[in-house]
Amino acid sequence: MGIFKSKKNKKFSYTPRHFKNDGEGSPFEMKHKFDDYRKTVGSTGGIKSKFQNAFDELKESPDRSANRRILIIIAILIFIFLFIIEFDLSIFLPNT
Repeated sequence: MGIFKSKKNKKFSYTPRHFKNDGEGSPFEMKHKFDDYRKTVGSTGGIKSKFQNAFDELKESPDRSANRRILIIIAILIFIFLFIIEFDLSIFLPNT
């Protein structure tokens, strides 16, 4: 079943008329400038391996302030969700 597989692009053996191949690669290759530094780019198997690569890349990132900001945003969203469903947060506080 090809439900979860992405469609591959067709490849043709066309070479442009005015292209000088000086070792830079194909003129038709669309590549982001940060693709060489990331593991999560490209087809790397199933969803489990994609999540593992994303977490490994997150752990290796030198910018700790971005990680902290993401955790704060997630915590705020969790508290908003708990407020919407009227969850009683007093169960976490000590009895006085």
